[in-house]
Amino acid sequence: MDRNHVILVDESDQQLGQMDKLAAHKEGLLHRAFSIFIFNSSGQLLLQQRALDKYHGGGLWTNTCCSHPQIGEDVLDSAQERLFFEMGITCELSFSFSFIYHAKVENNLIEHEYDHVFIGCIDTDPIPNPSEAADFKWWSIEQILMDISVHPTRYTYWFKAALPQVIQKVKRASI
Repeated sequence: MDRNHVILVDESDQQLGQMDKLAAHKEGLLHRAFSIFIFNSSGQLLLQQRALDKYHGGGLWTNTCCSHPQIGEDVLDSAQERLFFEMGITCELSFSFSFIYHAKVENNLIEHEYDHVFIGCIDTDPIPNPSEAADFKWWSIEQILMDISVHPTRYTYWFKAALPQVIQKVKRASI
């Protein structure tokens, strides 16, 4: 599916229209997005290294998958489709929370997203699409937090922003 547009939203996630993805990122306009965090039964998180030629964040490590739903798409259905496209994974996803973030990124672009976060679980390795992901790894939360503290520039902004809430949600769910 063509994912060259984004859905512009207000701070209540009410749809305002659509715009070319790159133009929205140049202007820093708030738009709808989703982020997916896939764990295995050992509690490790599947990380994706973004393809080196991505329009921003190329080569950075991030959560399992992320993208922008398109006009007329249900956010969960869009997340499922994109998870399969980027990582070759099909699994049940559960909505966890939403948050808004605003961050300047390279290439004079601005990420300003109303991000819907989904969590899933699978015990098989992904089959990454090389146009989307350069590499993957399963790491424990402790390994990830340690590496972020030492090498914060190796990770995407949204991943670092969402991770603490994801950790809390997962801990609460396992109690």
